[in-house]
Amino acid sequence: WGAAAFVLLLPLMAMQFTAEVNWSSGDFVVAAALLGLTGLAIEGAVRSAKTPLVRVMLALAAVAMLVLVWAELAVGLFE
Repeated sequence: WGAAAFVLLLPLMAMQFTAEVNWSSGDFVVAAALLGLTGLAIEGAVRSAKTPLVRVMLALAAVAMLVLVWAELAVGLFE
């Protein structure tokens, strides 16, 4: 969860130094929701899977979904 908070702080810090990063409060809410849901999915995978391989595969699937959704929201990758 600390890593998710750190990822949310990166654009906030970047906004202080450059005009290239311009996030609104809605952007932070969406990013927090995506990171929170991904964290919950990873925790659920770790708690429910019986073998380490299945845990890793489910966690990687959750991260892959995060990356795909983030890319779509950022640049419309799949339009």
